[in-house]
Amino acid sequence: QVQLVESGGGLVQAGGSLRLSCTAAGRTFSTYTMGWFRQAPGKEREFVSAITVTFSTGYTDSVKGRFTISRDNGKNTVYLQMNSLKPEDTAVYYCAAGSTLVVVTSPSRYTSWGQGTQVTVSS
Repeated sequence: QVQLVESGGGLVQAGGSLRLSCTAAGRTFSTYTMGWFRQAPGKEREFVSAITVTFSTGYTDSVKGRFTISRDNGKNTVYLQMNSLKPEDTAVYYCAAGSTLVVVTSPSRYTSWGQGTQVTVSS
């Protein structure tokens, strides 16, 4: 497993942008598929985006064209650039690491999780 720490959440108006970061401890970051999930109050945790070791990416439909995932293996960090934010994007965002070769959307496929960072989008 790997230890993950998210940062970059906050309060933003609708239409604004935020960039989330997730930094991993250890030397094996580059071997993991990294994912972003979110959980709104009263709802299940849902897949947002993921990036594989070969830099293939995937997004849930509701964020396509607005969010961009990237990774910097030299900094052990994965990013989620969020543009054109909407109130329905409000949630706690979690970073996760999994030993998969392709983008997977099920939380059960990820073995390490960060503590989460709150994103609130006001209307």
